[in-house]
Amino acid sequence: MQDKPAFIERYERSQSSLIPLLQKTQETFGYLPEDVLMEISEYLGIPLTRVLGVATFYAQFRFEPLGKYVIKTCHGTACHVNGAESIRQTLLEETGIDEGQTTKDGLISIERVACLGCCSLAPVIMINNRVYGKLNGETVRKLIRKLKKGGLDN
Repeated sequence: MQDKPAFIERYERSQSSLIPLLQKTQETFGYLPEDVLMEISEYLGIPLTRVLGVATFYAQFRFEPLGKYVIKTCHGTACHVNGAESIRQTLLEETGIDEGQTTKDGLISIERVACLGCCSLAPVIMINNRVYGKLNGETVRKLIRKLKKGGLDN
């Protein structure tokens, strides 16, 4: 177990501090580590089951770290009509994971998003805040293979 993060004690010992503490924890670690959730539970005097209940209720919280490369797949109307499902399927084939999962080696995470706002480029994905558009199965395969070989700058 790691030491209690210093930021915890900056919050008031009140139930109203729970969500801000969860947000700060995720901002700090990239996800909600179990040992930190136990520290929050103890600090606030709230049962761990309640802390977990709140954390699992909100989609913004993760319980596993994200991969080095986070791929957001757009499923807005324009992307849907132009092949988002085919892109999702290609990602699954190339990575072995589906939306909401991270590869075992921690290299790639895939997240489903409602819209990336790049409709004229549909279908699109975003890899670590960089948009790739007008995709098809082959272009997605090439992107994933580049990631596996060391990154998109290679």
